[in-house]
Amino acid sequence: MPTTGVLALALTGAVLGAFVPWLAGRWAGVPRLDPARAGAGRPGAGRRGAARGRAAVAWAAMAAVVFGGLGAAPGCGPALPAFLAVAAVGLLLAAVDLACLRLPDPLVGLAALGAAAGLVAAAAADGRPGRLLASLTGAGLSFLGYALLALLPGSRLGFGDVKLAAVLGLPLGWLGWPALLTGLVLPHVLHGLVVLGLLAARRIRRDTLLPLGPALLAGAWLATLAA
Repeated sequence: MPTTGVLALALTGAVLGAFVPWLAGRWAGVPRLDPARAGAGRPGAGRRGAARGRAAVAWAAMAAVVFGGLGAAPGCGPALPAFLAVAAVGLLLAAVDLACLRLPDPLVGLAALGAAAGLVAAAAADGRPGRLLASLTGAGLSFLGYALLALLPGSRLGFGDVKLAAVLGLPLGWLGWPALLTGLVLPHVLHGLVVLGLLAARRIRRDTLLPLGPALLAGAWLATLAA
């Protein structure tokens, strides 16, 4: 994709990302602060407003990097709309998971719908409908692998993570076996590094539950860039 197209995608991602904290608050059950009731004299109102502003900027920057990276990734090709759809919903899923350790089924289903529709259109445009079988295989293997991990004794893997892994297996399967394998393994490496860092900083304890959704999405994104 030309540089101008990548920049346009990055700008689109930034605009969408700015709304992620607000949308995540709605899905996580955090009430939105009513501006009409947030008078200047309310204790902490200014700090809350500043924190929301910083969160919006941070998510906008992250979304710009995600969208721009996908636009520059050579492997996406005609399937780019499918990857962008998964990324758009994925950013919201990551924010919700960070807020309340939950991956809502409607959002996971929306990501699956976006991936499926985009990949079907890409297969038709590319004239290679057989690639859809690779996508379905990737989704099935991802689901099976993560379901087995979730059923292991003492596993902290939730079935929301299992369903999200299956959805991410659709675009990763489209890219091929190396991307699928990377996308399945890399999230655990990323998650493990985060856990070790937080333990070293004494921010968490060994029994603290941490969301895996962001690592799943980050691993899939990096696998896409490397494909």
